[in-house]
Amino acid sequence: MEKKEKLGRISLILLSLFVVMLGYGILLPTLPYYTERLALKDNLDRDLINFHIGLLTSIYPLFQLLFVIVWGKLSDKHGRKPIILLGLVGFVVMNLLTGLATSLSMLYIARIIGGIFTSAVIPVSNAYLSDITSEKRRTKIMAWSGVAISSGVIFGPVLGGFLSQTNLHYTYSFGVFHLDRFSVPFILAALLGFVVLLIIIKWLKNTEIKNRIASEAVKFSFSLSNYFIILLLLSFAMQFVVTLFETVFSIYGKDELAFTTNQVGIGFMLCGSVMAVLQPVFATYGEKVLTSKQQITLGLLISGVSLVVFPFVSGELYIYGTIIIFAAGGAMVTPNLLSAVSLISQENTGRNISIQSSTNSIGQILGPVLGTWLIAGGFYYPFIIAGATILGAMGLVYFLKRPNKGLDGPLLADQHKKL
Repeated sequence: MEKKEKLGRISLILLSLFVVMLGYGILLPTLPYYTERLALKDNLDRDLINFHIGLLTSIYPLFQLLFVIVWGKLSDKHGRKPIILLGLVGFVVMNLLTGLATSLSMLYIARIIGGIFTSAVIPVSNAYLSDITSEKRRTKIMAWSGVAISSGVIFGPVLGGFLSQTNLHYTYSFGVFHLDRFSVPFILAALLGFVVLLIIIKWLKNTEIKNRIASEAVKFSFSLSNYFIILLLLSFAMQFVVTLFETVFSIYGKDELAFTTNQVGIGFMLCGSVMAVLQPVFATYGEKVLTSKQQITLGLLISGVSLVVFPFVSGELYIYGTIIIFAAGGAMVTPNLLSAVSLISQENTGRNISIQSSTNSIGQILGPVLGTWLIAGGFYYPFIIAGATILGAMGLVYFLKRPNKGLDGPLLADQHKKL
């Protein structure tokens, strides 16, 4: 494959990742306010509203968990492109339903559809990138995937916070749907998703489809290696804490700090910006100073300490500063974990990344539910417990040992020369 063609494919995949995460980011600062508006129609109390915020956040990754491995296997069998296209279609439908929702039930339906179909985009897109890049450049390209994802989280909250506060006084109802100023950011996300869908249909080529059936039983043993299990546990811990923080911070900002959606959006924007800038920096230059294992350990330490400190910080600038430190730690961990998983098995990359994505989804399910439950006891608890979880996960890195070359194959062994 020529370099120009490869760069074109990579750009299209990164574009699809960016748009999907843009839609995710749009909802981050607006979900508490949007849920509250819909829930007040049913005269729900504050604790029950917070419960729905956590449940609406969790139901999305729950359905990602249920379907992500299915999409991964289908992409191994039929190629990555058709699965990515299905995911984008679901993304468009999710945002249309969210923007036009008139009840919590409709919002739940939209989140379920989004969870099912967006789980076909992110892991399969990462598998596509893995298919067309060499092992030597795998960490760098996964870092750029992280940049695209983080960039969506940068611009999404800003768009969501700004557009949801526009002075649009026009409202229009038709059937069970309602169009008003809260609809604007989600309609925009749906339009962007539709444009990207058309671009992917026309310009992205499908990946090569290989016959993997004959050696499937042997390859499955790779996924059960102790090395892979430790990577999954670390991925779970990081994702659990990140989604707990995202959910609790949006409520914390609204109820405790009296932030507007714009101020909450700025917090998420800073978090995403730091991740987007630092992930490729650490992936490109980090190993000149620290090994992958050392980067993971240091990143967990920085993130954990910043979360423990977070509820004791006062003042808008100090809060934003602590968020930046937290994101910097995450930027050291995420690309190294994703790269390590992608290098476990060359022929089952789609399945292995999907398994990691499923593990992440479990963290995304539990984080918001536990976080909103702990809020009832005070805002200190969710942040301190999240920080303690990350600090405790540092102990897992000790067990991230080089696998037996004869058992797990040279690819795993070569990967661990860096660890």
